[in-house]
Amino acid sequence: MKQLFIEIFQISIGILLASIGLKAFLLPNGFLDGGVTGIAILLSELFDLNISMLLLIANIPFLILGWFTLAKRTIIKSVLSIIGLIIFVQYENFSLITDDKLLIAVFGGLFLGAGIGLTIKNGAVLDGSEILGIFINSSLGISIGKVVLLFNIVLFGITALLLSVEIAMYSILTFLVTAKVIDLMIEGFEDYVGLMIVSDKNTQIQEQLIEVVGAGLTLYKGSKGYGKRGAVKEESEIIHTVINRIDIRRTYKLIDQIDSNAFIVEFDVNNIKGGVLRKYFTGESVKALSPNWTKKKEAST
Repeated sequence: MKQLFIEIFQISIGILLASIGLKAFLLPNGFLDGGVTGIAILLSELFDLNISMLLLIANIPFLILGWFTLAKRTIIKSVLSIIGLIIFVQYENFSLITDDKLLIAVFGGLFLGAGIGLTIKNGAVLDGSEILGIFINSSLGISIGKVVLLFNIVLFGITALLLSVEIAMYSILTFLVTAKVIDLMIEGFEDYVGLMIVSDKNTQIQEQLIEVVGAGLTLYKGSKGYGKRGAVKEESEIIHTVINRIDIRRTYKLIDQIDSNAFIVEFDVNNIKGGVLRKYFTGESVKALSPNWTKKKEAST
């Protein structure tokens, strides 16, 4: 129950932020966002209709689709979230903050992205296009990102034809800012990458990764491999680690100093939980690993 109240509170904050982005920046200046919200804004501009009613009507088909696609808990929270956004948009009144089009696009996208991202993080959606993406992904295997991108390409193309190319271009900028902020809200500001390292000097590399970079490690046993000259490489240890992207250049330099011929595979890490990680934005440090490594090393000698 406590978790549910936390989710409701954070979704409420998300709705407030999204409505500020719409009412204080985008709507007074005729700018669009992507997705179903963009469709509602476009129809409002073309036919001078109430944006709140359009938001409701435009989302209904996608919510019906979501009833058969998403978990019932998620779709119920999404329905309540969209209704909450409609109420905020209908009754909120903000004075015009700026008439600078670049600032409108950037800050409108920032507030909207923060609101949508916070809502998604707590298990609801504020835009039906995301539900469409989930449905097509489960049916055809096309990624959600590609579905939403194609949806918005069509939307902004229609905007360029019916309104103006300039509005379409600023709306694309708003969408890009919104999408990036959503990613930051969902994934956090800490960005990590994974490294797989194969080296003849893996013991020295392990030591430096722990003591200098402060990274945790997992070691795999490689039974056999083939080098760049075709030679067979017998058993070796493979280092698997996840580091903060801030440390990536320092880590490569450190490995290169130990073994310039080390084989390194870098890959993106979409989500991570637990383990030993250096976190810069939360102030957490893992330097406490160093004494443990030293004791382990002394015990083995």
